[in-house]
Order: sequence, then C-alpha cells, then structure tokens
Amino acid sequence: MQVRLAEHLGMCFGVRDAIDLALDLTSQGPLTILGDLVHNPDVVAQIDAAGAVRVQRPEDIGTPSVLLTAHGVADRVRLELRQRGLAVHDATCPLVIRAHRALARLAAEGRHVVVIGQPKHVEVRGLVGDFDEYTIVQNEADLDYLAERIERQPDLRLGVVAQTTQPLERVQELIEAMRRRLPNTDIRFIDTVCQPTKDRQQALRDLAAETDVVIVVGGPESNNSRKLVELARSLGRPAYLVTSAEELRPEWFINCSLVGLTAGTSTPDAIIGEVQAWLEKH
Repeated sequence: MQVRLAEHLGMCFGVRDAIDLALDLTSQGPLTILGDLVHNPDVVAQIDAAGAVRVQRPEDIGTPSVLLTAHGVADRVRLELRQRGLAVHDATCPLVIRAHRALARLAAEGRHVVVIGQPKHVEVRGLVGDFDEYTIVQNEADLDYLAERIERQPDLRLGVVAQTTQPLERVQELIEAMRRRLPNTDIRFIDTVCQPTKDRQQALRDLAAETDVVIVVGGPESNNSRKLVELARSLGRPAYLVTSAEELRPEWFINCSLVGLTAGTSTPDAIIGEVQAWLEKH
C-alpha cells in the first residue's frame, strides 16, 4: 500500500503563532487560557503540561494574565477583561480578525448581520457576540427565520460572512439559496473563508481523485478536520478522522493500493508523521 500526502495539510500559521505565544507566556508566569487554544487534544495537552490554566468562562479566570484563543472573542469580552485589570494577550488568528472586521463593516452599513456557520462553535459565538440582533445560518432550513423577518421588515438589508473554516462550496450554495429565497432583498456577502482552509479543501479534492481511502488527522472538535472528512465522503471515498496512529484500523485498508493522507489546520506535524509511518509500515 502506498501513501500519498495532500499538497496542503496540517497546521496553518495562525495556529503555530498561537501555540508559540502560549508557550512563551507560560514560561513567564501564571497564565489562564480562555477556552481551548486550538481544537486539537495533543496541542491542548502540551499547553496544559506547560502550566497554563484552562477555563471556559471569563468569570473563572484566576491569574493576572489571560490568553485569548485562535478562534477569537467578541470585543465586549475583551473590554470586560481589560476593565478587570487583567493583562490580555491575544492569539486570535489574523484571518478570524478579518472576519470580525468584515462583519463590523456590514453592520456599519445598517445591515442585519448573518453568519454562515455552526451556532455553537466558539468562533461563531465570538463573531456574533457584539451584536444584539443577528442570524446564524447552518443549512437551508435556517433561511425560514430570515424570510419571516423580512416579511415583517421588507426593507431589511443583509450582510453575510462565513465561519472561516466552512467549506467554500457549501457557503456559496447557501448564499445562492438565500438569494433564491429572498429575491427582492439586498444581500451583501463578504467571503471570509480563510485561505488555508480553501487550500486544504482543494488539495483534498485532488487527493481523493487519485486514492482509494482518505485519512484525515485532526481533533474531533476541529470543524475544518470534520469538513475534510465530509468532503472526501461526498467525493465517493471512504474517509476516517483520527487523532493519532493508535486509532487506525487495518481493516480500513483491505484491497487498498493507494491511501491519501491529510490533516486539519490544528494538527501537529509530529502526529501527521506518526500516522504516515504507520500507514507506510502496513
């Protein structure tokens, strides 16, 4: 069995920078991280071992310094932490910041803000956290709420962005569905799907066209890793999400001559290497 790696895979610059900042800060003194730095269990364990404290709620922060994760937070959360006298360090990915700024521009135009993404995802919660009114769209069924709102407010204009790790094709499908459902509504969409996500999705399409089975290395909480699995399966390839080589199963590769290997944007190089070694050995 041969192993072929995707042209683009693994950690993006935003995740690498966040990890480097976290490790540097923990070496300087007590540090609390608000949430999981990135959605990868190996990275989280590494940061925990370095001495950082992890909490999910701002009120639970018990150190003078706090680090915001790569997924970002609402500006009101950042302001609240500073007003408490905390030293706030920000590991928000620059491409997530770009999405925040795009949404703020749309709101400044007087538009009702709409985010395409997962309602419970920390990035999405951060994007909408500064707005009293907003809509999150995950699928076509969520367009019912917008249609009902526009019936009440026919002049309502929409400003739409996407969670940075959403599949671009899916985002475009939802925008087209929105325009069909609301043909008389002024809809402005700003593409905020990040380039590393786009690169990895395109690389997976190329990989799936050549391989029998696809392995995606990433954490179960990683949206972009799960989306890579979904994309591979939609292209007709058996695909499996694993966090380490220990989760690989020989029966997945029966009658497989060429396996494709890719990884989400928060997956460490060492873990990818271990999975690759297992595949090549077997």
